[in-house]
Amino acid sequence: MTTPSANTVVLIHGLWMTPLAWEHWVERYEARGFTVLTPGYPGIGQGEAGLKELRANPDAVAGVGVREVMDHLTDYISQLDTAPVIMGHSFGGTFAQLLVGNGLGTAGVSIDGAAVKGINVQPLSEVRSVLPVLDNPLNISKASVLTPEQFHYAFTNAQDDAVAQHAYDRYSAPTPAKVLFQGGFAAVTPHASTTFNFADDDRAPLLFISGGSDHILPPVIQDHNYKKNAKHSTAIAAHKVFPGRDHYTCGEPGWEAVADFALDWALAPVAGELS
Repeated sequence: MTTPSANTVVLIHGLWMTPLAWEHWVERYEARGFTVLTPGYPGIGQGEAGLKELRANPDAVAGVGVREVMDHLTDYISQLDTAPVIMGHSFGGTFAQLLVGNGLGTAGVSIDGAAVKGINVQPLSEVRSVLPVLDNPLNISKASVLTPEQFHYAFTNAQDDAVAQHAYDRYSAPTPAKVLFQGGFAAVTPHASTTFNFADDDRAPLLFISGGSDHILPPVIQDHNYKKNAKHSTAIAAHKVFPGRDHYTCGEPGWEAVADFALDWALAPVAGELS
């Protein structure tokens, strides 16, 4: 059994990323005196070494689905001595929301998060970003890798070529396509792994952060998620949009403002659409 704490932060990476993507956030939060943990999905290791191993052996994540990741993260967090703040980016934000919905964490922050079941919004830019994976059902048991051009459109569309290429070279990784399929087809899947109880009054506070220029997961997705939570539950829900930021919002220039806002809110949550 964990006890509440304001001293531990768990950061969950998204698809096509590894824990290395949080390197600057870890340094910033540790400088504020926090213990920062960055669990990877099953088959994904830490740091530059973990990314190198995954790039050399993409099959390490082939066939990994939402349930496998959730079981792994649940076990990881449940073994902590204190209940942490749980933050995630992209599908990591989805995992953060689901973990909070399962009673874990003192607060949850979903940054550019993918939709849980019940959020049936699919902008054209999202479709274009994920179509290279979802257009072939045989991809479900494979690892997916983005080309530099696909990464630039989906992640770094608001960045110049130099920033986009650096982000791709530094962070882009093979990802388990099964997670993408399970999230994308949750609406037509009974008992989908991304099912979330929007009417849970007892869950921890939940913040949705959007990049205003995000292609793969535009603000409308987080806005619908926030509003459905706010409508059906008395638990704290909030939404914050950072104009002009793309899906690489955790690493692009100015990431510090996003990191500070997320942590400051988690320590003193307030509800509503935040300015």
